[in-house]
Amino acid sequence: MPRSISRDTRLCMSLSGRPGNFGTRFQNYLFEALDLDFIYKAFTTTDLPAAIGGIRALGIRGSAVSMPFKEACIPLLDELDASAAAIQSVNTIVADNGWLKGYNTDYSAVASLLQSHGVPKDIHFAQRGSGGMGKAVASAFRDSGFRHGQIIARNESSGSALAQGCGYAWQADLGELRPQMLVNVTPLGMEGGPEANSLAFTAEQVEAAEWVFDVVALPVETPLIRLARGLGKPVITGAEVIVLQAVEQFVLYTGVRPETELIERAAAFARATQ
Repeated sequence: MPRSISRDTRLCMSLSGRPGNFGTRFQNYLFEALDLDFIYKAFTTTDLPAAIGGIRALGIRGSAVSMPFKEACIPLLDELDASAAAIQSVNTIVADNGWLKGYNTDYSAVASLLQSHGVPKDIHFAQRGSGGMGKAVASAFRDSGFRHGQIIARNESSGSALAQGCGYAWQADLGELRPQMLVNVTPLGMEGGPEANSLAFTAEQVEAAEWVFDVVALPVETPLIRLARGLGKPVITGAEVIVLQAVEQFVLYTGVRPETELIERAAAFARATQ
């Protein structure tokens, strides 16, 4: 029997420059499986203050926040959780009676994956990208005990600021540097984007590395991940990140933590049709 939507159904949403289907399918699958009176819908906007005002005024329970809004939304919120305040980047907004609080579940997801994959903390890594997601990733590395890092960003202002804040070095491009771990936190390789077939690092750079981490979630196998797997490198994928951070968002919205088996089914369903 189809789910019934009523005046009491609570709306959750997402704000993204490029809305995708993963979050919508993942969250709605869990809402239905757990018989929760919620519904989730993805949006984009050209008027961020009005969109955030709508969350507040309409009693929307919460919103995921993706590029390019993770930093720009901060002045429009009432409070930041420690996870967002520490890195000045928000990927989740939760509304309680008109009070908007920002969180960052990307940060916790990345920290969890570094631990579960057993990445050695004494390696030298290079991260390409210094935007909102870049802040979450670099901060997770720092707080997980990684001391030897390089931020690669053409934007000197944001790149050097992120590097300095995390205790790492900055340079505009990788050049002759050959780190043990390569981390992509740019849209390069993103499905549907103008650079969907692009690599964040050259084949020679990937071959020289020991680990590869691509935060791009769609496609599941990005060009960078395919190349790294083909070279026999251990990888961490954006597909793993997106599931972990989405689960934490679901918990923030509903107060319910799904069982692992249900999470796996929801993730498989969300990936089946993008």
